[in-house]
Amino acid sequence: MRSSEGTIHIIGAGLAGLAAAVRLVDSGRAIVIHEATEQAGGRCRSYYDEATGMLIDNGTHLVLSGNHAARAFARTIGTEARLEGPAAADFPFVDLATDKRWTLRFGNGSLPWWIFDKRRRVPQTRAIDYLSLVRLLWASTDKPLGKVISGAGPLYERLITPFFLAALNIKPLKASTKLVAALIRETLALAGKACRPLLARDGIGNVFIEPAVDYLRRRGVAMSFKHELHGFVFAGRRVSELDFGDEVVKLGENDAVILAVPAYAAGRLVPELQAPSSFRPIVNAHFRVDVPDSSPPMIGVINGTTDWIFTAPGRVSVTISDAERLSRLPRSDVAHKIWEDVAKVMKLPRKLPPWQLVRERRATFSATPEENAKRPPAETAWHNLFLAGDWTATGLPATLEGAIRSGNRAADLVGRNRRIAA
Repeated sequence: MRSSEGTIHIIGAGLAGLAAAVRLVDSGRAIVIHEATEQAGGRCRSYYDEATGMLIDNGTHLVLSGNHAARAFARTIGTEARLEGPAAADFPFVDLATDKRWTLRFGNGSLPWWIFDKRRRVPQTRAIDYLSLVRLLWASTDKPLGKVISGAGPLYERLITPFFLAALNIKPLKASTKLVAALIRETLALAGKACRPLLARDGIGNVFIEPAVDYLRRRGVAMSFKHELHGFVFAGRRVSELDFGDEVVKLGENDAVILAVPAYAAGRLVPELQAPSSFRPIVNAHFRVDVPDSSPPMIGVINGTTDWIFTAPGRVSVTISDAERLSRLPRSDVAHKIWEDVAKVMKLPRKLPPWQLVRERRATFSATPEENAKRPPAETAWHNLFLAGDWTATGLPATLEGAIRSGNRAADLVGRNRRIAA
């Protein structure tokens, strides 16, 4: 596909690539998306699972009310109303070691008054305990969180571990303080206004992926599936050709490329690209089971195998972050261990219901200071090549919000580059 204004080739139909395309669709330039697999979405998709007889997500992705890029993306493609959540930013917790239960209540405002109310904050903590998190906001250098705060006590066990482990996919004490500080600024510091959880009840793909594909196709965006890029041909400071093995696409003077593939794939395609090279796994489990109507939409679990339990009519889903300890165990053993937690937390029968386990060994880059420092900007040494992906330098960990922001950033740079060239 050619346009007098030039063609934008987006390599990868994951969330970052789709976000870039949605951002550019009204630019007047032709857009072509090339995807190596048979479907869009990458690590953010839904599919029918025969073992459970349900539509399941390959990972349970949580959107918060403060994730402005994700919500704007859904609003543009007409699906924001499909993100559902409680009226307030309330997070129920269960400690399986003691069976103690409590609810962390952030309220609905934009200031963290919850810290000063013992009925709303973490049990057995004082307001002064939270100063350690406030101090992180002014950290001048990046270092592991364990160099800055203690890894003991109720605040660490009941707030820092569940929230930051979920967002960073790494044990918090090993995490980058810069990434932790960014999370605090955009979530906890803004209280309930930014922390209300929003879930895709009918599948993440039905909110972010299939509707985006339909939206783009209706606007003339071309999509080629099972069309894997083998390599770039460079001429001076530009990409001159795209090598797809059985086809070579020559780029015109006004053409541009957004590379929106995982970090390990980008490293094979872009010479001397510095990018994260260490990754962390996530385990997700899905169970077909009737749950009480009174069940909260999500429950945090302390001192268990499980990290978070998500409920919906006829199903329970579970997410376990930084799950290296489970990645090599037999699947049935992992399913039984997870269900033991779920049954205890939700007071359900101990018999294992129909289940499915999804293990992603390279779900996210390792959010350590060392790996965070490797994240490249969207701009490259080649004037018409730009990068997108949650592993690029978004300032956030590898989240759905970060992926969408990266696609937006790459799209904006393509537009700016075209205006400068003109």
